[in-house]
Amino acid sequence: MRASLVLVLMTVVFSAALGTMILSAQGNPEAAKITNPVAATPESIAAGKQVYTRYCAVCHGINAEGGSGSDISPPAPDLTDKEWKRGGTDGEIFSVIKNGVPPDLSMEPWGDRIKDPEIWNVVNYLRSLAKK
Repeated sequence: MRASLVLVLMTVVFSAALGTMILSAQGNPEAAKITNPVAATPESIAAGKQVYTRYCAVCHGINAEGGSGSDISPPAPDLTDKEWKRGGTDGEIFSVIKNGVPPDLSMEPWGDRIKDPEIWNVVNYLRSLAKK
């Protein structure tokens, strides 16, 4: 009986971990449903560039083409390409900026320092940088 209980608990833990990995690799379905409430106007994009430059460029590079990383931090991804490992919808990008990327938080959460409308401006700015 005890062995069966241990096996069940291990299966639950493994399944939860696997589900988290799959969610990370495919994006966040719940965040994907969120629509951007801020229009991508020239003003929003300019405001997003200011916020990006202040908070994001140190890791992702001034042109958002990725960072080199360090001994304690992996390279930051290119935000201008077509590959978005955490999901590429506006809602998913917003969620990653606001909440970070658990469990290792190689992308830390910024929701306590950047207000939601500012995050949406950053999303609009990043969209404006997309390689054609």
